Amino acid sequence: MAPRGRENGRVKRPLIIVAVLALLALSFAVARWINHDTVERARVVELLRDQMRGDAPGMLRRLDGCTTTPACVAVVRANARRLRRDAELKVALYQSQTAHALRSRTKFTRVVWFASGREAETTVQCVLVRRKGNVLAGMTVSLLRVTAPIGRESSCPS
Repeated sequence: MAPRGRENGRVKRPLIIVAVLALLALSFAVARWINHDTVERARVVELLRDQMRGDAPGMLRRLDGCTTTPACVAVVRANARRLRRDAELKVALYQSQTAHALRSRTKFTRVVWFASGREAETTVQCVLVRRKGNVLAGMTVSLLRVTAPIGRESSCPS
């Protein structure tokens, strides 16, 4: 007859292994979920950097489906002309309505930004963001539209 301590050890080991694997899987899913916020922000910042360089074609490449809508193209070209700055982009406030989405969602992200050295000249714009998929299967992040500047206290469209 085996001592009682060894029997308990044989039972506990598989439970510990299962618990560790479950924790690792959960950690991976949470990290993947949080990463989508980082991906979204990076894409919005790159769009705004193209805008500050006056690079309308670069902006259009970042906006899915914009080239098929004349109004969208017109806004992009006007923004690239009007908001061209020879400075570094600084984001003062980033308010995403798709942050932490567990499933597909399309909403506006409100960005307050300024060119370095021009803090008094803040610009507020909205970027339409689409997250497609779900947290388990994976999500994609796409930018669809960018607005002309809005008032400093204005909200993005719903």
